Amino acid sequence: MSKRRASSSQSGTPSTKRAKPEPPPEYHLTPSIKDEDGTVQWPAPRREIERAREIILEAAGSNSKVLILPDKDADGLSAGAILRHTLLLLGLAEDLIHVHLLSKGNNVHSEAEREAMLQLRPAYIFVVDQGSRPGPPLIDADHTGLVIDHHHATPTDFPKGAEHVTACNSPPVATSSLLVYEICRTLHGDVASKCDWLCVVGTHGDLGNTIKWESPFPDMKATMKRYTKKTLNAVVSLVNAPRRTSRFDVRSAWDALCDATEPAQVLVDKRLLNARAEVNAEVERCTHTPPKFSVDGRVAVFRINSQAQVHPVIATRWAGHLQSKSLEIVLVANEGYLPGRVNFSCRVARCARAREPQVNIIESLKSYASLPEAARLPLLERLGHDFARGHVQASGGIVEVGEFEELMRRMQVGVKKDPGDKTSPTKAKKAIDSAQSNTLMSYFGKRDS
Repeated sequence: MSKRRASSSQSGTPSTKRAKPEPPPEYHLTPSIKDEDGTVQWPAPRREIERAREIILEAAGSNSKVLILPDKDADGLSAGAILRHTLLLLGLAEDLIHVHLLSKGNNVHSEAEREAMLQLRPAYIFVVDQGSRPGPPLIDADHTGLVIDHHHATPTDFPKGAEHVTACNSPPVATSSLLVYEICRTLHGDVASKCDWLCVVGTHGDLGNTIKWESPFPDMKATMKRYTKKTLNAVVSLVNAPRRTSRFDVRSAWDALCDATEPAQVLVDKRLLNARAEVNAEVERCTHTPPKFSVDGRVAVFRINSQAQVHPVIATRWAGHLQSKSLEIVLVANEGYLPGRVNFSCRVARCARAREPQVNIIESLKSYASLPEAARLPLLERLGHDFARGHVQASGGIVEVGEFEELMRRMQVGVKKDPGDKTSPTKAKKAIDSAQSNTLMSYFGKRDS
C-alpha cells in the first residue's frame, strides 16, 4: 500500500473529491405534461394538432395555391418536404404547391418577403420551423395561415391572424419535422412509408444522431434498417451545407430533398457535395479563434468574421471542449455574415448540461441585457425581436453592431477576474482530445492567415 493511500485510510477523514453530477435523463424520457383530457400532451396540444390537420385537408381539397415557407436547415426543409408530399398524396396538383425560401438575413415579416409572398396570391400559407414571433399578417390579402414550429414561444408570438401548432410546451420537445410527420401520417396511408426517412433526417439535424427513437417518439427501427443510420446522418450533413455557404443556396437542399425518393439519392448531389467542402474549409479557417470570457466566467465569447453561416457549427464544437466550474454558455459572434449586423449562436457547454438549475440561454442573455441603465431605451428593447431566439439550450440572434458591443460591455467580456479566483475558465487548458498532447491555448494559436 502506498504512503498516500495509507495516510488517507488512517486519518479517517472523508474524501473531499466532489461526486460527479448525475447526467441529464435521455431526451425522450423528459417528463411529459397532460392534455386537457388527461392524456399525454405530445407532440403538441391535441386541439392544435386537430386544427392543423383540418387546415391541411382544406388546403389539399381547395384547388387553390398553397405556399410553404420552410426554414433553411435539415429540420425545416425536411418538415416542408413532408408537408409537400402529404398535399400531393391528398390530391393537390403539384403546380399549385409553391415554396418560398427566405433571403439571407430576412424573416417572415421582412417587407421584401411579404411582398414576394403576396405576388403569388396563395390561399394557404404554411410557415414551418421559422421560429415564432409576433408581427402583422403574413400577407395583406385573404389567406389561411398556419405556423408549425417547436421553438420557444409565448401565446402572442405569432403573426396576426395566423393559427399555430407548436411543440415547444410539450416535452420531450419534438422537432418541426417530427411534429409535421406526426400530424400528417394519419392523413394518408402512404405518408409514413414515403416520409419516414425525412422525419429522421430532420430530427437528427436538430437533436443529434444519438437520439433514441423510443416512446413517445415513433418507432423508426425499420427505417434505420432499411436506409441505414450512416446514410441518414450523411444526408443531414449535406442538406445543412448549402445554407451555410456565402451564396446561401438553400434552393439546392430543398430540391434535393423533394426530388429524392430515398436518402441515398441525396448523397450524390454535386451541388450539396461542393457546398459541404466549402463550409468545412471555412469552419477550419475560423474555428481557431481564441475566446474571451465574461467577467463572471459564465460565457465564453468567440468573435469571427465570415460570410458563411459557420457560427452555429463552431459554437457546437467548442461547447463540447471548453470546461470550467463557472462556464455555462459558448457564444460565437459572426461579424461578417450580414453588413452592419452581428449574427451569433449560443450553446450550453457540455460541462454545464447536468447542473441544477438547468442553464437557460434565453433567460441568461436577457438578464445581461436587462441590467439597469439611465436616460435610454432599455438595451433589451433595442436589441429587438431577433435577439435570444430559438431554444433555451441552443439560442442566438441577429442584432445591430452597436447594441451587440453594448451587450459585450454589460457582460464585461475580456475583463479579468480576481487573480485569486481559481475557477476562471481561462485557466482550463484541457486537451481537445485526451489522446492528444496539444492544449486548448496551443490550438487557438494555430490560426490560418
